[in-house]
Amino acid sequence: MADAPPLKVTLLGTGTSTGVPVIGCDCRVCRSDDPRDHRTRCACLVTCGDLHLVIDTGPDFRRQALREGFRRVDAVLFTHHHFDHVVGLDDLRPFFFDNRAPIPCFARPNTADVLRSMFRYIFCDGSYPGVPKLHLRAVEGPFEVASRYGTGRSVHVEPVEVFHGALPLYGYRIGRFAYLTDTSRIPDESLARLHGLDVLVLDALRYEPHPTHFTIDEAVAVARHLGARQTYLIHMTHSILHAEVDARLPKGVNLGYDGLSFDVAGGPMS
Repeated sequence: MADAPPLKVTLLGTGTSTGVPVIGCDCRVCRSDDPRDHRTRCACLVTCGDLHLVIDTGPDFRRQALREGFRRVDAVLFTHHHFDHVVGLDDLRPFFFDNRAPIPCFARPNTADVLRSMFRYIFCDGSYPGVPKLHLRAVEGPFEVASRYGTGRSVHVEPVEVFHGALPLYGYRIGRFAYLTDTSRIPDESLARLHGLDVLVLDALRYEPHPTHFTIDEAVAVARHLGARQTYLIHMTHSILHAEVDARLPKGVNLGYDGLSFDVAGGPMS
Protein backbone atom coordinates (compact mmCIF):
# COMPACT_ATOMS: atom_id res chain seq x y z
CA MET A 1 0.00 0.00 0.00
CA ALA A 2 1.20 3.55 -0.71
CA ASP A 3 2.21 5.87 2.10
CA ALA A 4 -0.68 7.33 4.09
CA PRO A 5 -1.50 10.94 3.13
CA PRO A 6 -1.57 13.75 5.70
CA LEU A 7 -5.15 14.53 6.69
CA LYS A 8 -7.13 17.16 8.57
CA VAL A 9 -10.17 15.77 10.39
CA THR A 10 -13.04 17.77 11.90
CA LEU A 11 -15.67 16.15 14.10
CA LEU A 12 -18.86 17.78 12.85
CA GLY A 13 -21.04 16.13 15.50
CA THR A 14 -20.37 13.86 18.48
CA GLY A 15 -23.79 13.20 20.03
CA THR A 16 -26.15 10.27 20.17
CA SER A 17 -29.41 10.05 18.21
CA THR A 18 -31.29 12.60 20.38
CA GLY A 19 -28.48 15.12 20.37
CA VAL A 20 -27.51 17.00 23.53
CA PRO A 21 -29.26 18.94 25.07
CA VAL A 22 -32.14 16.47 24.91
CA ILE A 23 -35.55 18.01 24.29
CA GLY A 24 -37.39 18.53 27.59
CA CYS A 25 -34.47 17.50 29.80
CA ASP A 26 -33.08 19.68 32.59
CA CYS A 27 -30.22 17.43 33.76
CA ARG A 28 -26.89 19.08 34.50
CA VAL A 29 -25.40 18.07 31.14
CA CYS A 30 -28.35 19.44 29.18
CA ARG A 31 -28.09 22.67 31.23
CA SER A 32 -24.31 22.86 30.92
CA ASP A 33 -22.77 26.06 29.59
CA ASP A 34 -19.67 24.17 28.43
CA PRO A 35 -19.91 24.15 24.61
CA ARG A 36 -18.30 20.68 24.59
CA ASP A 37 -21.52 19.35 26.18
CA HIS A 38 -23.61 20.59 23.23
CA ARG A 39 -23.54 17.62 20.86
CA THR A 40 -25.14 17.48 17.44
CA ARG A 41 -25.62 14.15 15.70
CA CYS A 42 -22.47 12.31 14.59
CA ALA A 43 -20.75 13.26 11.33
CA CYS A 44 -17.18 13.91 10.27
CA LEU A 45 -15.22 15.89 7.67
CA VAL A 46 -11.93 14.52 6.35
CA THR A 47 -9.76 16.82 4.22
CA CYS A 48 -6.78 15.64 2.19
CA GLY A 49 -5.33 18.72 0.52
CA ASP A 50 -8.24 20.12 -1.49
CA LEU A 51 -10.23 16.84 -1.33
CA HIS A 52 -13.19 16.91 1.08
CA LEU A 53 -14.89 13.73 2.31
CA VAL A 54 -17.95 13.74 4.57
CA ILE A 55 -18.80 10.75 6.75
CA ASP A 56 -22.59 10.62 7.30
CA THR A 57 -25.18 13.37 6.81
CA GLY A 58 -27.44 13.42 9.85
CA PRO A 59 -30.27 15.82 10.74
CA ASP A 60 -27.75 18.51 11.83
CA PHE A 61 -25.62 18.39 8.68
CA ARG A 62 -26.73 21.82 7.35
CA ARG A 63 -25.95 23.46 10.68
CA GLN A 64 -22.59 21.69 10.89
CA ALA A 65 -21.57 22.72 7.36
CA LEU A 66 -22.45 26.36 8.06
CA ARG A 67 -20.61 26.30 11.38
CA GLU A 68 -17.41 24.91 9.83
CA GLY A 69 -17.70 26.92 6.62
CA PHE A 70 -16.67 24.25 4.14
CA ARG A 71 -17.84 24.79 0.57
CA ARG A 72 -16.81 21.59 -1.20
CA VAL A 73 -17.80 17.96 -0.86
CA ASP A 74 -16.10 15.42 -3.13
CA ALA A 75 -17.76 12.29 -1.69
CA VAL A 76 -19.91 11.02 1.15
CA LEU A 77 -19.15 7.84 3.08
CA PHE A 78 -22.17 6.37 4.88
CA THR A 79 -21.60 4.19 7.91
CA HIS A 80 -25.18 2.86 8.05
CA HIS A 81 -28.77 3.81 7.34
CA HIS A 82 -30.16 4.90 10.70
CA PHE A 83 -32.06 8.21 10.70
CA ASP A 84 -29.50 10.14 12.73
CA HIS A 85 -26.78 9.39 10.16
CA VAL A 86 -28.55 9.91 6.81
CA VAL A 87 -31.59 12.17 6.99
CA GLY A 88 -29.65 15.35 6.11
CA LEU A 89 -28.66 13.93 2.72
CA ASP A 90 -30.79 16.44 0.78
CA ASP A 91 -28.77 19.28 2.31
CA LEU A 92 -25.98 18.39 -0.10
CA ARG A 93 -27.80 20.41 -2.80
CA PRO A 94 -25.86 23.68 -2.26
CA PHE A 95 -22.61 21.85 -3.03
CA PHE A 96 -23.82 21.63 -6.65
CA PHE A 97 -24.33 25.36 -7.09
CA ASP A 98 -20.79 25.90 -8.39
CA ASN A 99 -20.08 22.41 -9.68
CA ARG A 100 -22.66 20.14 -11.33
CA ALA A 101 -20.49 17.03 -11.24
CA PRO A 102 -22.23 14.25 -9.29
CA ILE A 103 -21.19 13.48 -5.73
CA PRO A 104 -20.47 9.77 -5.20
CA CYS A 105 -22.00 8.28 -2.05
CA PHE A 106 -20.38 5.07 -0.81
CA ALA A 107 -22.13 2.59 1.45
CA ARG A 108 -22.29 -1.04 2.48
CA PRO A 109 -24.79 -2.91 0.22
CA ASN A 110 -27.42 -3.21 2.98
CA THR A 111 -27.20 0.51 3.64
CA ALA A 112 -27.35 1.35 -0.07
CA ASP A 113 -30.58 -0.66 -0.40
CA VAL A 114 -32.22 1.29 2.41
CA LEU A 115 -31.02 4.64 1.07
CA ARG A 116 -32.56 3.89 -2.32
CA SER A 117 -35.86 3.27 -0.57
CA MET A 118 -35.68 6.23 1.83
CA PHE A 119 -34.57 8.68 -0.87
CA ARG A 120 -36.31 7.24 -3.91
CA TYR A 121 -36.87 10.73 -5.34
CA ILE A 122 -33.08 11.16 -5.52
CA PHE A 123 -31.78 7.72 -6.44
CA CYS A 124 -34.65 6.17 -8.42
CA ASP A 125 -37.36 8.52 -9.70
CA GLY A 126 -35.37 11.39 -11.17
CA SER A 127 -38.68 13.21 -11.44
CA TYR A 128 -37.77 16.47 -9.69
CA PRO A 129 -35.20 18.72 -11.36
CA GLY A 130 -33.86 20.20 -8.12
CA VAL A 131 -32.65 17.01 -6.48
CA PRO A 132 -28.94 16.65 -5.73
CA LYS A 133 -26.98 14.65 -8.29
CA LEU A 134 -25.80 11.81 -6.12
CA HIS A 135 -24.38 8.52 -7.39
CA LEU A 136 -24.92 5.78 -4.83
CA ARG A 137 -22.21 3.12 -4.92
CA ALA A 138 -22.48 -0.09 -2.93
CA VAL A 139 -18.97 -1.18 -1.95
CA GLU A 140 -17.61 -4.36 -0.41
CA GLY A 141 -13.93 -3.55 -0.37
CA PRO A 142 -11.39 -0.71 -0.61
CA PHE A 143 -12.03 2.08 -3.11
CA GLU A 144 -10.58 5.34 -4.39
CA VAL A 145 -12.23 8.74 -4.11
CA ALA A 146 -11.22 11.38 -6.65
CA SER A 147 -11.69 15.13 -6.69
CA ARG A 148 -14.89 16.48 -8.33
CA TYR A 149 -12.91 19.57 -9.26
CA GLY A 150 -10.43 17.99 -11.64
CA THR A 151 -7.36 18.47 -9.47
CA GLY A 152 -6.21 14.90 -9.99
CA ARG A 153 -6.04 14.24 -6.26
CA SER A 154 -7.48 10.98 -4.93
CA VAL A 155 -7.50 9.12 -1.63
CA HIS A 156 -7.68 5.44 -0.74
CA VAL A 157 -10.54 4.43 1.58
CA GLU A 158 -10.83 1.10 3.34
CA PRO A 159 -14.23 0.04 4.76
CA VAL A 160 -13.95 -1.80 8.08
CA GLU A 161 -16.92 -3.95 9.07
CA VAL A 162 -18.18 -3.59 12.64
CA PHE A 163 -21.45 -4.47 14.36
CA HIS A 164 -24.09 -2.18 15.87
CA GLY A 165 -25.90 -4.87 17.84
CA ALA A 166 -26.87 -7.36 15.12
CA LEU A 167 -26.53 -4.79 12.31
CA PRO A 168 -23.34 -4.98 10.22
CA LEU A 169 -22.09 -1.56 9.17
CA TYR A 170 -18.95 0.19 8.05
CA GLY A 171 -16.33 2.16 9.84
CA TYR A 172 -13.72 3.70 7.55
CA ARG A 173 -9.94 3.78 7.55
CA ILE A 174 -8.20 6.49 5.55
CA GLY A 175 -4.44 6.31 5.88
CA ARG A 176 -3.52 6.40 9.55
CA PHE A 177 -6.99 7.55 10.62
CA ALA A 178 -10.06 5.42 11.37
CA TYR A 179 -13.64 6.39 12.23
CA LEU A 180 -15.92 3.86 13.96
CA THR A 181 -19.30 5.09 15.11
CA ASP A 182 -22.28 3.06 16.42
CA THR A 183 -20.18 0.05 17.36
CA SER A 184 -20.73 -2.71 19.92
CA ARG A 185 -18.44 -5.37 18.43
CA ILE A 186 -15.40 -5.38 16.17
CA PRO A 187 -14.63 -8.76 14.57
CA ASP A 188 -11.07 -10.05 14.87
CA GLU A 189 -10.45 -9.64 11.14
CA SER A 190 -11.46 -5.98 11.39
CA LEU A 191 -9.31 -5.39 14.47
CA ALA A 192 -6.35 -6.70 12.50
CA ARG A 193 -6.91 -3.95 9.91
CA LEU A 194 -6.90 -1.19 12.53
CA HIS A 195 -3.32 -1.39 13.74
CA GLY A 196 -0.80 1.31 12.92
CA LEU A 197 -3.26 4.18 13.43
CA ASP A 198 -2.27 7.71 14.32
CA VAL A 199 -5.83 8.68 15.39
CA LEU A 200 -8.89 6.53 16.10
CA VAL A 201 -12.41 7.95 16.54
CA LEU A 202 -14.58 5.44 18.37
CA ASP A 203 -18.15 5.03 19.63
CA ALA A 204 -18.59 5.30 23.43
CA LEU A 205 -22.20 5.93 24.41
CA ARG A 206 -22.11 6.07 28.22
CA TYR A 207 -20.85 4.14 31.26
CA GLU A 208 -23.94 1.92 31.60
CA PRO A 209 -24.14 -1.17 29.32
CA HIS A 210 -26.05 -0.88 26.06
CA PRO A 211 -26.91 -3.64 23.54
CA THR A 212 -25.74 -1.74 20.45
CA HIS A 213 -22.97 0.63 21.58
CA PHE A 214 -19.66 0.43 23.37
CA THR A 215 -19.58 1.81 26.89
CA ILE A 216 -16.83 4.23 27.84
CA ASP A 217 -14.87 1.41 29.50
CA GLU A 218 -15.32 -0.94 26.52
CA ALA A 219 -14.12 1.75 24.14
CA VAL A 220 -11.07 2.45 26.31
CA ALA A 221 -10.22 -1.26 26.24
CA VAL A 222 -10.41 -1.28 22.43
CA ALA A 223 -8.26 1.85 22.26
CA ARG A 224 -5.61 0.23 24.43
CA HIS A 225 -5.65 -2.93 22.32
CA LEU A 226 -5.21 -1.04 19.06
CA GLY A 227 -2.62 1.36 20.42
CA ALA A 228 -3.40 4.43 18.31
CA ARG A 229 -1.41 7.51 19.32
CA GLN A 230 -4.70 9.26 20.10
CA THR A 231 -8.29 8.04 20.46
CA TYR A 232 -11.32 10.34 20.54
CA LEU A 233 -14.64 9.02 21.83
CA ILE A 234 -17.92 10.04 20.20
CA HIS A 235 -21.68 9.38 20.19
CA MET A 236 -22.08 10.29 23.86
CA THR A 237 -25.40 10.70 25.67
CA HIS A 238 -26.43 13.38 28.13
CA SER A 239 -25.09 11.25 30.99
CA ILE A 240 -21.55 12.30 30.03
CA LEU A 241 -20.35 15.65 31.42
CA HIS A 242 -17.33 16.47 29.29
CA ALA A 243 -15.06 18.07 31.88
CA GLU A 244 -15.54 15.34 34.48
CA VAL A 245 -15.35 12.30 32.21
CA ASP A 246 -12.50 13.57 30.05
CA ALA A 247 -10.37 14.16 33.16
CA ARG A 248 -10.76 10.50 34.18
CA LEU A 249 -9.71 8.97 30.86
CA PRO A 250 -6.25 7.43 30.40
CA LYS A 251 -3.48 9.15 28.51
CA GLY A 252 -4.09 9.11 24.78
CA VAL A 253 -7.88 8.78 25.11
CA ASN A 254 -10.14 11.84 25.20
CA LEU A 255 -13.74 12.74 24.58
CA GLY A 256 -14.38 14.28 21.19
CA TYR A 257 -16.56 17.35 20.87
CA ASP A 258 -18.32 19.20 18.08
CA GLY A 259 -15.88 21.23 16.01
CA LEU A 260 -12.75 19.45 17.24
CA SER A 261 -10.14 19.46 14.46
CA PHE A 262 -6.86 17.59 14.36
CA ASP A 263 -4.16 16.63 11.90
CA VAL A 264 -3.27 13.06 11.07
CA ALA A 265 0.31 12.43 10.03
CA GLY A 266 1.13 10.78 6.75
CA GLY A 267 4.04 8.46 6.10
CA PRO A 268 4.51 4.70 5.95
CA MET A 269 1.63 2.57 7.24
CA SER A 270 2.36 -0.42 9.44
